[in-house]
Amino acid sequence: MEINKLEQNNTINLETNLKNEQKSFLETTLGKTINMAVDIGIRTIFPEFLEDQIISIKDNLIKYGLKDGIKQTIDDTINLGKSAIGIVTGNFENISQMQSAVKSGGLIDNMSSLIDTVVNKVRSKGLINNTVANTIRQGKNIILNNIEKNVEKSFNKQYESIENINKYINNWKEKLQEKDFNNMQKYYEKIEKELKEIAPIEKIIDETKTIQMLHNLIKNNGQNFNLSQEQLELVEKLK
Repeated sequence: MEINKLEQNNTINLETNLKNEQKSFLETTLGKTINMAVDIGIRTIFPEFLEDQIISIKDNLIKYGLKDGIKQTIDDTINLGKSAIGIVTGNFENISQMQSAVKSGGLIDNMSSLIDTVVNKVRSKGLINNTVANTIRQGKNIILNNIEKNVEKSFNKQYESIENINKYINNWKEKLQEKDFNNMQKYYEKIEKELKEIAPIEKIIDETKTIQMLHNLIKNNGQNFNLSQEQLELVEKLK
């Protein structure tokens, strides 16, 4: 009975950790993407402004709510989007679900409201004049279009990374069957590099963990492919 309870707790902990990792990934990735889009948008709206003036506008927007607002907007978008696509308590199973949640959660509309709120606050503090504030409002669609386009690019990059890592995983498996450790190492390094770029998806995490374990077992065994029964069972999981 205690063992079953322990297994249930471990499962819950793993699911919670994955949920937190996915949330952190989206906050970081989308946060950088949105920040870059806002920066490009402001530069486009004020083409005649000097660099120092652009930096001053952006710094004041950040200081009076843009930075924290972007994080909160992303969190709100994810929560609403998850509910909209039917993920009430679970985690994202793939990139497509993440992308659908961001769209369904109203990221662009939420960012539109955030920009209005922050611009009004900065103007009320006297840090930008009415002309600058009105120009930002009038050019807001340029910023929002940049955000939408850059977010889409970010997800397209994720699809590309997933495709790459699946290809490298299959290549690694082929070289394992051929007992070609040098080429296994080459694809292993490619897998490790790609893992740093992709969203934490359970299926990929589980498969790469098994590969990491097996690869290092063989490596630490002097590249000897004579595996124990337990190790052979790991190989079977990869087929």
